[in-house]
Amino acid sequence: MKIKPIKTENDYQDALNRLEVIFDAQPGSAHGDELEVLGVLIGNYENTQASIDFPDPIEAIKFRMEQLNYNQKDLADVIGLKSRVSEILSKKRKLTIDMIRKLHEGLSISTDVLIQEY
Repeated sequence: MKIKPIKTENDYQDALNRLEVIFDAQPGSAHGDELEVLGVLIGNYENTQASIDFPDPIEAIKFRMEQLNYNQKDLADVIGLKSRVSEILSKKRKLTIDMIRKLHEGLSISTDVLIQEY
């Protein structure tokens, strides 16, 4: 096990590649310990260096719909407005606060994602 701090993007990519190789290691084994330490190092690097932006609100809704096998009618049942669903999904109409609340409760999408400009 050769562990070193992750200081550069190349170090980060190397750590991710190594993580993939030992991902299924048994806990408590040498590779399991390496996996645990790599996970901490990678997490620390991502939290301090890599800025991950929130996804586009509409793309997040579409992604969640796909995960749940929802169609537009199902989404209309969540937000309560059949006539607005296609306009929202095509970005012709903005989400209202009430829609954001319903989407958060009904689809478990973070309000931080849903309130963004698009």
